[in-house]
Amino acid sequence: MIVGGKVMVDRPVILAPMEEVTTRHFRAACKAFGADWLYSEFVSADALVRSARKTVEKLVISDGERPVSVQIYGRDVATMVEAARIVETVSPDFIDLNFGCPVKRVAGKGAGAGMMRDIPLMVEVARQVARAVRVPVTAKTRLGWEAGQLLVDEVALRLQDVGVAALAVHGRYRSQMYGGEADWEPIARLARDPRVRVPVIGNGDIDSAERAAIAFERHGVAGVMIGRAAIGRPWIFRQVKHYLERGELLPDPPVAKQVDVLASLVASSCEWLGETRGVLHARRHVARSFKGIAGFRERRVEMLQAPTLARLMELLDRVKEEHGG
Repeated sequence: MIVGGKVMVDRPVILAPMEEVTTRHFRAACKAFGADWLYSEFVSADALVRSARKTVEKLVISDGERPVSVQIYGRDVATMVEAARIVETVSPDFIDLNFGCPVKRVAGKGAGAGMMRDIPLMVEVARQVARAVRVPVTAKTRLGWEAGQLLVDEVALRLQDVGVAALAVHGRYRSQMYGGEADWEPIARLARDPRVRVPVIGNGDIDSAERAAIAFERHGVAGVMIGRAAIGRPWIFRQVKHYLERGELLPDPPVAKQVDVLASLVASSCEWLGETRGVLHARRHVARSFKGIAGFRERRVEMLQAPTLARLMELLDRVKEEHGG
């Protein structure tokens, strides 16, 4: 697959951008398990041009993460251009335009998926950002603003014409948020449309190796993007890639290995945010960890309620003793 002149692996398995999830620590874990392409958290263009500390920190990337995208969002053309130029100084492989975030504080202000209500503005943002930077510009969007208002076909054609080098599509409308099932038929149609010259990446409900294979084989996408299914389970990338290459399903790692991965994420969160905030931040991974262990609910609740790093690590050690040897 070629994106903006950059040669990528065929059928890449990609970590989707997720606010307060795809931090550099979690990206490193996903990369270690074989993710082919990583995305940053959402970066607010407004906050970036104001040099807000927490936003600037999201631009920290390492060579070990590559290829990596930094994703920006906003609705003012000049601000998005300035933000893209700032992002370019940290040398990401791609700058991605967030035209898909459905949350109210973003979409409700006309950014993210809110751009689906103003396609000319979306196109102008893409045009001006692509002109302003030398880094390839990509975009991520949804099917449309609300069910029955399918806009992604028009969006794809117009964005590629102004310089967008690849398009990731989440198979839901903004009005659906993350409810219901993703609709892959419009994505498949887009991926096979001869007028669409840029790679189409599919996103939505890829939570297993089998579903990833279906996305490639049945729907014809150039890449698949995994979001929520990777939270607490970064090894899903290894499982997907193994299945695509060999047709064999890999089981989850031994519990002891899962504990080690989770403990590393918890420790990194606490080092980054301080103990109290770090433990809270790590709970999103704890909540989705250790799937399939019978009778594990009580132990998971204990971990989610752990008030300190020491207590959480103690409980993780118990999990290893009880289930991992």
